[in-house]
Amino acid sequence: MSGYSVLAVLAVIGLVGYVLGGRRAVAQRRPGIVSHSLPAYHGWLTAIFAVVPAALAYIAWSLGASLLLEQTIAAGLPAGSEPSLAASMVRSAGNALEALGLSGPTLPKSYADLATLAFAKGISLPSQGADYMVPLADAVNAQRHAAALWGGALAIVLAVLGAAYGYARIAPRARARNQVERAMLWGLLAASTVAILTTVGIVLSMLGETLHFFSEIDPLSFFFGTVWDPRFSAAGSGQAGQFGLVPLLAGTLYIALVAMLVAVPVGLMAAIYMGEYASPRLRSTVKPLLELLAGIPTIVYGIFAMVTLGPLLRDLSAALTGGTPFIQAQSVFTAGLIMGVMLIPVVSSLSDDVITAVPRAMRDGSLALGATRSETIKRVIVPAALPGIVGALLLTASRAIGETMIVVLAAGVAARLSANPFEAMTTITVKIVNQLTGDLEFNSPQTLVAFALGLTLFVLTLGMNVYALYIVRKYREQYE
Repeated sequence: MSGYSVLAVLAVIGLVGYVLGGRRAVAQRRPGIVSHSLPAYHGWLTAIFAVVPAALAYIAWSLGASLLLEQTIAAGLPAGSEPSLAASMVRSAGNALEALGLSGPTLPKSYADLATLAFAKGISLPSQGADYMVPLADAVNAQRHAAALWGGALAIVLAVLGAAYGYARIAPRARARNQVERAMLWGLLAASTVAILTTVGIVLSMLGETLHFFSEIDPLSFFFGTVWDPRFSAAGSGQAGQFGLVPLLAGTLYIALVAMLVAVPVGLMAAIYMGEYASPRLRSTVKPLLELLAGIPTIVYGIFAMVTLGPLLRDLSAALTGGTPFIQAQSVFTAGLIMGVMLIPVVSSLSDDVITAVPRAMRDGSLALGATRSETIKRVIVPAALPGIVGALLLTASRAIGETMIVVLAAGVAARLSANPFEAMTTITVKIVNQLTGDLEFNSPQTLVAFALGLTLFVLTLGMNVYALYIVRKYREQYE
């Protein structure tokens, strides 16, 4: 029984409980007896009793079953095998057996036979699998099916019992509304913690692999190294390549700085014009057109930079010097310029919303004291909207730091240190993609370095958020 089937059955039971609970509440109405809650609340409470405990029990059962299956796989692995790699291949073999409908007496005699059958069906399996993985995968599949069956049956029984319990508690004076609102409060609280738990999960998932990476590579050579060459030297020499972060960090900040120098002045001035000078008709026309830039995929910006903007800047620089161009087709300037154009609607839209939210009384008071419109904007409106503008700039900077496709096509993949904005550089995000794609082993330093880069990027953006919060609080005190 699949999880989707179980959830569908639980939803049906909850719907039936909602309908029957509402009808029972209506049937219990009597003259002179004031009901505490509307019939809909009694129906919702019955559905909650039916669905929520059963769903939580099914999730807990599924998590426990997954842990037991992992223990079964670990216990069936022979001594001397790589646990993570072998377990992954066992799971792949189990998925292949599941797709082919093979089990028990119909099992292939060897792993090679399974790989041949899977390949005929368009399923690829790792070539380094062993014969013991086939029966082990079949045993794991059998345990998974049994766990799913028993877990689904348990959830359905709990749902029926919960619906019966909620149905039996229906009474005219029962406080169903209070209990439903309390349940909704807990639901909203759970929803509000999703972002926090997601952040914690991301950090923990990267932290473990990062520590594994630093167990093989010196952290000082990573954080302060100036050479990025993540390759092993001659086979058997035991000398790892160089994983210097400095070139990648410099490229990331450099390209983001150029993009901000383009996006912030243009976007902020566009927001001021639309919020303070443009007529309503012009604003309703220009703002949607400006925000169309935000809907263009970044790969399109990258292609435009690679095919049109980069060669144009190169040819223009060659014409200015009369010979060798001083701007490369792939450069920091090219990537920053096209990325800045992409970020203009982010700055303008968010800043415009903040500027228009400034109370009208502050504008009228400044103008009544004799200030001109430009002086009012400079000395009243922009300072009052500064916390929101800082938030808009933070979002823009985070978008610039995390961009990948534009950098790949417009700035290249060369990891180098250079103060010349007309030369090619690359960013942390580009190297994360490079290190996680290809045929490298997952436990090699070349792959694990991607997690160290990701954690570094996370810490960088966290520092930006903390600093922006400090700025917001500092200036907000003047206007509250």
